[in-house]
Amino acid sequence: MRKTTEDPRVRMWGPVCEAVALLLGPYAEVVLHDPDTDRVLQVWHPLTPRRAGDPSLLGELDALDPAGRDVYGPYEKLLADGRRLSSVSAVLRDGDGRAAAVLCVNLDRTPLERAAAVLSAFGAPTVRRPEPLFEQDWSERIQHAVGGYVREHGRPVERLTRQDRLAVLAELEQAGVFAVRRAAPAVAEALRVSRSTVYALLTELRAAPSEGLAP
Repeated sequence: MRKTTEDPRVRMWGPVCEAVALLLGPYAEVVLHDPDTDRVLQVWHPLTPRRAGDPSLLGELDALDPAGRDVYGPYEKLLADGRRLSSVSAVLRDGDGRAAAVLCVNLDRTPLERAAAVLSAFGAPTVRRPEPLFEQDWSERIQHAVGGYVREHGRPVERLTRQDRLAVLAELEQAGVFAVRRAAPAVAEALRVSRSTVYALLTELRAAPSEGLAP
């Protein structure tokens, strides 16, 4: 068990600091600072060589915008070994409103960044899809054309304009999708419009293929 210090601030807030360190351990360091002497009062699960009595260098808080009443962060810190930390600091006041201590929690982001990298690797294809495999799959081509247009232009399918829909239909027409008898209803479903809308747009598209699409 950690040796109990006689400082009354550590006795008062120490259990809270230890509880946070246990909850987020072993990836979080909790530090209690003395703002009067600018020294470290106590450290729970240290991520750095800092110990009680070392300089706090709390001047760093002066450059931060408070996120709430006496709360700063989360802000980023960097350790010498390259690890990035997300940190929050809170000014703890006594009954008279005087700043009696500063509590800092430093969370090591390394495991979160590794997990994000693994998930990204699983979620992102590393090679283009084999087109010959999908040449005859007109349903897949419809989904790919509509979904690709939505992602490229950053608009949800419900908000596509008439011009957007004409562009999608032009791509599908060029791919020969509408030669399949059941393609139009599938396109209507993918674009979330009625079949009659698809047929009207298709008629317009075919009427002026060489003149470009009317705005």
